Amino acid sequence: MEKAEREGASSWDLLLDGRRRRRVRLTLMLDPQLALVGWVHYAPPLSDNVRKTYRQLLRWNDELPFAKFAISEDERPALTAELAVADLERESLGLLIARLLAICDLLYAESAAWVDRIKLPSGPAAATAGPERVGLALLERFAAELGELTGTSDDDATD
Repeated sequence: MEKAEREGASSWDLLLDGRRRRRVRLTLMLDPQLALVGWVHYAPPLSDNVRKTYRQLLRWNDELPFAKFAISEDERPALTAELAVADLERESLGLLIARLLAICDLLYAESAAWVDRIKLPSGPAAATAGPERVGLALLERFAAELGELTGTSDDDATD
């Protein structure tokens, strides 16, 4: 986990596994006067079939509660969720992270062509089971609160 601070705001970069989607890069940004935002660069920059992709992101915005898709300045699809500072506590933060991971898992089959273009670190350090396993523990812990976002079956898990 990397931490940075700028202009009174803090951010933390996490690398977590979901059940289907592995090594999800998630950034938490906290402005203590406003809110905490969870931000996932969902896929690399868009190029082909942009109109189709935009329609897909808009449909997901309509279907998925408490999370929104957007396009970042560098044209990458991004998945975000917010938590007001007044509601910020350990449980609500855990649920926010679990919700973002659950959405990445839920939509993986539909978006694998975009997502799998992301370049991930490789080599011995990348293959070790580390903090990303925290993502799986969060998904288990908050499964009841996530409801249909966590629809799993025996064939859903991959190694």
